[in-house]
Amino acid sequence: MSTRTGDRTGPTASLTALGARATGAVRGWPWWLQVAALYIAARLVSACIFIAAARHQGPNPWFPPNPDYWNFINIWDARWYARIITNGYPSTLPTDGAGNVQENGWAFYPLFPALGRGLAGLTGASPAAALTVVAMVSGLGAALAVYCLFRHKAPHATAMWGTAFFATFPVSAILQVPYAEPLTIFLLATTLLLVLRQHYLWAMPAVVLLCLSRPVGVPLAAMLGILLIARAAHRVRTGAAGSHSVRELVSLAGLTAVCSAAALSWPVAAWISTGDIAAYTKTETVWRGQDLVPFKPWFDTGVDLFGPVLGILAPFLFAGLFALLLFTKPVVRLGPELRLWCACYMGYLLLFLHPQTSTFRMLLPLFPLALGAALVSRSRAFRGTVVVMFVLLQVVWIVWLWAWAQLPGGGDYPP
Repeated sequence: MSTRTGDRTGPTASLTALGARATGAVRGWPWWLQVAALYIAARLVSACIFIAAARHQGPNPWFPPNPDYWNFINIWDARWYARIITNGYPSTLPTDGAGNVQENGWAFYPLFPALGRGLAGLTGASPAAALTVVAMVSGLGAALAVYCLFRHKAPHATAMWGTAFFATFPVSAILQVPYAEPLTIFLLATTLLLVLRQHYLWAMPAVVLLCLSRPVGVPLAAMLGILLIARAAHRVRTGAAGSHSVRELVSLAGLTAVCSAAALSWPVAAWISTGDIAAYTKTETVWRGQDLVPFKPWFDTGVDLFGPVLGILAPFLFAGLFALLLFTKPVVRLGPELRLWCACYMGYLLLFLHPQTSTFRMLLPLFPLALGAALVSRSRAFRGTVVVMFVLLQVVWIVWLWAWAQLPGGGDYPP
């Protein structure tokens, strides 16, 4: 006898009941276990994409074709970090016959390789293995910190969806490879969380470590400085009631000063070590092939992509659309601190970044917008569709940018 449509004893009903029981069981877990399970599941999906892409990897600069997963994720900048663990930073900037500075380790901030070196020394693991472990543990810590940050602005379910968007974002695969991004996001989310809680003194060590992981200290210092001015102005206008106390303002001022100094610490270290005051900027600009001129690379890229008229207008249009995004209702609900961080970081990218394929990866510090996306709608269909689209775009990112495929002129687009 066939099962009728709507029969609650059929196989479909059994699967539905099983799914409901599983969902109910997961909801009973503590928040940190839910976040960890979500994050690990997302990384397993990314690992499957990496493995599938590796099976089609042809000749490349690092290893024979068809590498295994571990070799495949230890390429690009991961090789630079492993080299730093082995050889340290150069005391003299390497140059070619014409005196032009060549690619070297000073472009890579020291905290991530230092942790890798420490783990390798304690365990006897290879630099590549140690860096991979540091990255994976940092990525899990980042997911937990991101959830805690989102929980300040949204209920548990929405914060979980925001964390899911972060964990499946098209470039989120970078969170499980030996790059500094997972460590940076962990420290950035922790710093923003402490700022939201107004624990400014506790944020100081996090800020110092953050500024030694990747070059995000300048936009963070700008965000803290603007926040300090706004808090002080609010106190002047309204008096003591409902405002930051003098002690809190002093603590925020101290945090801003610490962040400003920490943001300059790595360029200063490069100067002291090499004797060249511009050692860091000279090294950074090697990869872009031209001197650092604020804003100019965006217009150059715009002209290359869209022509002499639309190319000049494109950066203005992009900046305008991003500014409008910050004033949409879901993003406004993030609060002034997170919106201000996103504005300052995007302003920093517009000011100093040379737009290229690596730009997609550099958008990851804008992760607070993942919560804004989750706040757009409570529809599970909408939220689930976003996750599916993000996973599909991960396939594009890994196959297009992570896997090596030599261009006609040599080299390949960097991830």
